[in-house]
Amino acid sequence: MNQSLKLQSKAPQIALILITLIWGGTFLTVQYGLNFSSPMFFVGCRFAAATLAVGLISLSDLKGMTKQDVYAGSLIGLTIVLGYGTQTIGLQSISSSESAFLTALYVPMVPILQLLIFKKYPKPMMWCATVLAFVGLVLLTGNGFSSIQLNSGQVVTLFGAVAMAMEIIWIGHFAGKVNAQRVTVIQLAIASLCAFISMPVLGETHIPAFSWTLCLTAIGMGLASAMIQLTMNWAQRSIDSSQAAIIYAGEPVWAGIFGRLAGERLGVMALLGGLCVVLGVILSEMKWTRKKKSKVVCEDV
Repeated sequence: MNQSLKLQSKAPQIALILITLIWGGTFLTVQYGLNFSSPMFFVGCRFAAATLAVGLISLSDLKGMTKQDVYAGSLIGLTIVLGYGTQTIGLQSISSSESAFLTALYVPMVPILQLLIFKKYPKPMMWCATVLAFVGLVLLTGNGFSSIQLNSGQVVTLFGAVAMAMEIIWIGHFAGKVNAQRVTVIQLAIASLCAFISMPVLGETHIPAFSWTLCLTAIGMGLASAMIQLTMNWAQRSIDSSQAAIIYAGEPVWAGIFGRLAGERLGVMALLGGLCVVLGVILSEMKWTRKKKSKVVCEDV
């Protein structure tokens, strides 16, 4: 009975770990899909499919939509499209390893921004886990601060890391106050709409020719996005945003594993980085406790 209760209490953490596996597996799929589509059009189609998927299973919930649901979903949706969009723009002028390193900065950004915005102080063990996970990501990407020259591509990607950090924070902030399914539908719809609207601004003036491969890839990615966003909105009701960010750091670890299965090679430092991320996730689950000194009471006989 106790074991069952313990497992239930850990369900949100387990769910987030599982979606990082799905998340990591989408990297190769996105790369393949971009052979048939421009970046923002693909992002728009992906989130449109996700909106439809979550909308169909949330029809009864949508009837009770509130202003707070719309506000929360719109805010989260904007951070999603900013994160994906700026990362894509940055990749046009910087290497993928630079992009991966700068994007990984969202892990330490989450507790820092939480402290600045909400005056919420993370526990000491969470700081240690954050540092360990970030070091792991640096080793995984094979890049470091010495490569930062703050050119336009790097600045845009850094802005994307801030957007991703804010997405995690806003999800955690609204999670216990709104209906998860309603907000997920709204945020996915906003992300899709903004992606399509941004196309001419970013120079994507032509819609790609219809392709069943592109269509099926976008639908597959849409279903994955729907599952990821629904799980994030549900799980972060009971998980602190800083801990969630550490768990999400497992995404590039899975991406590296899937890349290895696809023929890419992982170096020793990358493997060590993956181990650091895993240890960071484990450390985030540990409690910082101090043993109280027992007082010895002497009685006169």
